[in-house]
Amino acid sequence: MTDTNKVALVTGAGTGVGKAAVLSLLRDGFSVVLSGRRREPLEEVAAQAEAGRTLAVPGDVTRPEDVEALFAQTKERFGRLDVLFNNAGRGAPAVPIEDLPLETWRVVVDTNLTGMFLCIQQAFRIMKDQDPRGGRIINNGSISAHAPRPLSIAYTSTKHAVTGLTKSCSLDGRVYDIACGQIDIGNADTAMGGRMKAGVPQADGSVRPEAVFDPAIVGDAVAHMASLPLGANVQFMTVMATKMPFVGRG
Repeated sequence: MTDTNKVALVTGAGTGVGKAAVLSLLRDGFSVVLSGRRREPLEEVAAQAEAGRTLAVPGDVTRPEDVEALFAQTKERFGRLDVLFNNAGRGAPAVPIEDLPLETWRVVVDTNLTGMFLCIQQAFRIMKDQDPRGGRIINNGSISAHAPRPLSIAYTSTKHAVTGLTKSCSLDGRVYDIACGQIDIGNADTAMGGRMKAGVPQADGSVRPEAVFDPAIVGDAVAHMASLPLGANVQFMTVMATKMPFVGRG
């Protein structure tokens, strides 16, 4: 439990892992800014906290003007930013590489990679100049940051790229007391991950159901990373369903 009222910002905060992270951060004493494309789910999550501890800011992380407005409103409302959870992301339809439209590729790259970069830029600008200085950035990677699923080139490529972004952010943030880490999630039972229960393609060409786990566990993991003093960092954390076919050969 944090002993000060620190400020966190969560993108993709209205559902799934983002929602779970917001609720865990609130329980740990943070004030939380919630960002996402749709206002209604953001406000539904924000309503679970006492008045004054949340701020819902609808917007699209692929739009630089939306990102600038998001961080400007955060600073105006709370005066500082201690934690950014870069969670917003999307996938693409499972189609052969040669059939993936270029526009679909660009949308995934813009959301999963460029949007994350834009948020990191704005977070750096606030964190390096505030008093006390510094903060923490947590990027949502994925199991796909380590190994692909079949027919997932856009999502997998961006999540591999997030790992490079995390490392660069971690290195360049040191001088400003900004810590940066990454959480890689495998089969959280959300709208995106929950489809694993019905069966998904495997590397051997078969389709099989996979184990999932409660996204609240991810929320607690993010809150743990956020709770550390800036002199310590979880550089990479993997949180996954124990029985999913990832470790080993299935």
